[in-house]
Amino acid sequence: MSKIWKGLLAILAATLVLSALMVLKSMMGVMPELDSPMMIAGMMGSPGTPVLGWAVHFMIGVVGYGLGMAFLNERWPGGSPTVRGVIIGVVGWLLMMVMMMPMAGAGLFGMNMGLMVPMMTLVLHLVFGAVLGWVYGKLLSVASGAGLTHA
Repeated sequence: MSKIWKGLLAILAATLVLSALMVLKSMMGVMPELDSPMMIAGMMGSPGTPVLGWAVHFMIGVVGYGLGMAFLNERWPGGSPTVRGVIIGVVGWLLMMVMMMPMAGAGLFGMNMGLMVPMMTLVLHLVFGAVLGWVYGKLLSVASGAGLTHA
């Protein structure tokens, strides 16, 4: 399996975990104003169409971050794939805070919605990045035989 496919598989796992946490957050009624799929749909001119927002959320996650992990993992000196994944998560969070939030009308770092928005989204992106890097590292080690044991 190529490194690009490993990156895409790792990001799919990370995006699924992040999405599950987002759904859980909504189900618990925590910060209902922070609804990324609805924000994305609104920015695309289709407010009230969460399916579109979720589709774009997955495309950004799987394609953007997956390819980023595959290409950047070997180019960054030192550190484990998990640490690199967390760094990618933080970079994604920063991009979200300075690009997506203002475009959605939430202000820089989402501050129009309160201080908890940047903190909650940072935690979600840290978990996302850790899962991304960990799964990618596991896929690399299994492929190299390091994750296999022989009887």
